[in-house]
Amino acid sequence: MRILIADDEPAILMSLDFLMRKEGHQVFVARDGEEAIQLIEKELPEVIILDIMMPKVDGYGVCQQAKALKPTYQPAVVFISAKIAESDIEKGYEMGADLYIPKPFSNRDLVKKINELYEKLKN
Repeated sequence: MRILIADDEPAILMSLDFLMRKEGHQVFVARDGEEAIQLIEKELPEVIILDIMMPKVDGYGVCQQAKALKPTYQPAVVFISAKIAESDIEKGYEMGADLYIPKPFSNRDLVKKINELYEKLKN
């Protein structure tokens, strides 16, 4: 599976990158929303893991642009965010998220949920 991880926190990027590669996935990382959009357009990942609060373009904007890229391209979007108010979570799903995971989270649980989501979407 091709996965893009976009987060401005280096520790989260490194740990998720390591765990996803260990699972056998091809991983792309972005440190801001603008870089995420460029990688999405170039690599067309099947799963996009997005922080909401990022420099240049926030996760909501990245999600909207990814979902509007091509009619045939519909990636799974997973928001990971410290924004945990009910209204933030609702907005995430309204923007097209398939999963919304509040920070802090267990990396292993996140990997498991992403693998389950991918299997569900594949079938």
